[in-house]
Amino acid sequence: MALGLDVPEPETACEDANCPFHGELSVRGGTLTGEVASTAMDKTIVVEREYDVYVPKYDRYMKRRSRVPAHLPPCVDVAVGDTVRIAETRPLSKTKAHVVVEVEARGDA
Repeated sequence: MALGLDVPEPETACEDANCPFHGELSVRGGTLTGEVASTAMDKTIVVEREYDVYVPKYDRYMKRRSRVPAHLPPCVDVAVGDTVRIAETRPLSKTKAHVVVEVEARGDA
């Protein structure tokens, strides 16, 4: 157990200063679970999560999705389609304020 979260520490070590396991980055705030939509950027992934929103006018639910950029430490191995858990951190760049802490399930991709 590390970080105050119930997540296992990765087997491989890394030299990344922004790694919550082997670096100086602290996690705080909430955690989110979603599916990896993109791994095209360097050290960054895009996590997409889908949720339902109630629309009173039509008395139904509508699907919405949000895409959250997250820092990917080198010690964590992910691919598109995997389900990951990300934790909130201090701002790492203009858009990144989350870091990957756990791969919950491997995708079919």
